[in-house]
Amino acid sequence: MFVRVCINVYLKPEKTYSKICKERRRQMIYKAEINGLPVEAYYSEDSIQNIFLPLLRKLTEIQKQKGGRVLAMLAAPPGSGKSTLLNFLQHLSETQKDITPITIIGMDGFHHYQKYLDCHTMIRDGQEYLMKEYKGAPETFDLSLLTERLKKVSGGEVCGWPEYYRIAHDPIDDAITVDGDIVIIEGNYLLLNWEGWKDLSSYADYTIKIVADENLLKNRLVNRKTQSGISKEDAERFVERSDLYNVRTCLRDSLSVNLVLELIVDDSYRKIESPGEMK
Repeated sequence: MFVRVCINVYLKPEKTYSKICKERRRQMIYKAEINGLPVEAYYSEDSIQNIFLPLLRKLTEIQKQKGGRVLAMLAAPPGSGKSTLLNFLQHLSETQKDITPITIIGMDGFHHYQKYLDCHTMIRDGQEYLMKEYKGAPETFDLSLLTERLKKVSGGEVCGWPEYYRIAHDPIDDAITVDGDIVIIEGNYLLLNWEGWKDLSSYADYTIKIVADENLLKNRLVNRKTQSGISKEDAERFVERSDLYNVRTCLRDSLSVNLVLELIVDDSYRKIESPGEMK
């Protein structure tokens, strides 16, 4: 049986939102369980009021104008907090009367199955390796299946969607049903400017990407690995060998988008002007 992760926002009941924001330098504390790990994030009132809520209202406006489902894509490098951010945006959308609640999905369910990775190869730096050694790289995803499902979601169909089950290290097909009016999908390579991948953006009504300093992402990735029980030395080796390549791919080879957010040192986001920004 596949169990959906439960997401909560924890605010002390005896204090008002404004008092909590003041005590946390005007930050909202967001606690969740993401991919089996406890996550605590802090989102400033400025980010909420000037980035997140306007984004959700923009998507609501697009959906009303379109009269059908809206599909937005959020692409970001590993370690940038995209899954936590998207869960927080879903929470916000469900608490605002003037915003249409969003449905969130991810591309991790389109990993090739482990048995496929165990016997298929890919080229990295001129050498041939089994795909399992670089699981998480673009080559280790089933791009054809992802494209097929995105067509259905973009077309407004009620359809099944796979999710990645980390205990079995394999996807579970049709783990959830997509039926919302506004759907945001997150993933590392959704807006990758590579052959085949760059076609995915044609299914999106709105595109977003997160950028960040490489060293900041490296530190976050190492910390995340150690939280799962891996020693710091082993975590650093893994990140250097695998994750950083994927980080650089995302940062250097992404398409232009409607909205660019930068993750900065205090783990908050700021908006960067983008040529493709919708007014």
